Amino acid sequence: MGSLQLTDSNTLLLLKTKAKAKARRAVEQLHLLSPRASSSLPERRNRRRFITDTAAAAAAIVPPLTLRPPPARSEDLLSEWERVYLPIDRGVVLLDIAFVPDQPNHGFLLGTRQTIMETKDGGNTWFPRSIPSAEDEDFNYRFNSISFNGKEGWIVGKPAILLYTSDAGDSWERIPLSAQLPGDMVYIKATSDKSAEMVTDEGAIYVTSNRGYNWKAAVQETVSATLNRTVSSGISGASYYTGTFNAVNRSPDGRYVAVSSRGNFYLTWEPGQPYWQPHNRTVARRIQNMGWRADGGLWLLVRGGGLYLSKGTGITEDFEEIPVQSRGFGILDVGYRSKEEAWAAGGSGILLRTTNGGKSWTRDKAADNIAANLYSVKFLDDNKGFVLGNDGVLLRYVG
Repeated sequence: MGSLQLTDSNTLLLLKTKAKAKARRAVEQLHLLSPRASSSLPERRNRRRFITDTAAAAAAIVPPLTLRPPPARSEDLLSEWERVYLPIDRGVVLLDIAFVPDQPNHGFLLGTRQTIMETKDGGNTWFPRSIPSAEDEDFNYRFNSISFNGKEGWIVGKPAILLYTSDAGDSWERIPLSAQLPGDMVYIKATSDKSAEMVTDEGAIYVTSNRGYNWKAAVQETVSATLNRTVSSGISGASYYTGTFNAVNRSPDGRYVAVSSRGNFYLTWEPGQPYWQPHNRTVARRIQNMGWRADGGLWLLVRGGGLYLSKGTGITEDFEEIPVQSRGFGILDVGYRSKEEAWAAGGSGILLRTTNGGKSWTRDKAADNIAANLYSVKFLDDNKGFVLGNDGVLLRYVG
């Protein structure tokens, strides 16, 4: 049974030309048998040469069929980032990352579904890490935050769990917590020897200086209590406050900024203040996230892709909108590599860069086809940065 082969018009023309040439050669052979063959030989040679040249020209027009390699995926062509593939379930959302200061290639990565991963080569490869003290109960922990100071490290998660290491993560000890702890632990910062600072989503801030055996409150009341007491202060939306933070970020000098769960106002706290300080939002859309710039000022993200920068370097309610090419997707986080360079990440693989402190931004188009939301940008130093997303997506800064 013959095979069916699809060809284009040029190839069909070539096949027809070859068939005609073959037929002419057969006729010529018959003529060679006749007495008149010798008299017309030069003319037949000219015709054969014309047919041969025509066939060669047609063959030059139709190139030979070749197998081309598939185009490279855009997610593997990031200009200054590379994707690191992790041996975890696609449904995992990555939440935080930290490295041991005394061992700069040794780090840990946290996420949902009880995900703890470890690297010993600077983040090139990761392997799952099992912590027996976090597997004693039948809970599927969401590990929210990790921090190291020297070889001491801390991890907090939900349901309430606190882990501590004194040997750079070789072993982890579970620290008991009070059942009356207000809210879920969302952030922890290792501050000095045996000392840490912990924040809950209800605005409680606790500090320890003895390895977590005792904790002292740094604020006198939760945010809900503060707003109920100061509801006449003129804070718009305070009466609708549900009692939890949507996001909280700490500056290197210990100041905090947090966004209410409804995004209708934000709060700040500085060391020594007894209460959180609420602030009206001065933008029309709901606040998505806020954080600190490298120069001490604030950045503010609103739902729908808007980016604002505070005017000045202190805590203020005066912000300026910065145009960004977000393609309509929300920007979810900003991470500063230096005072001038920062990266912003968001929904549907949005990745933006500024090299002038945030005055203007350009989109890294090579990241557009990453099928994930990018939730967090972390720069641990000038040369070590990561972007964390859902479905186990991790980008590593390669500069």
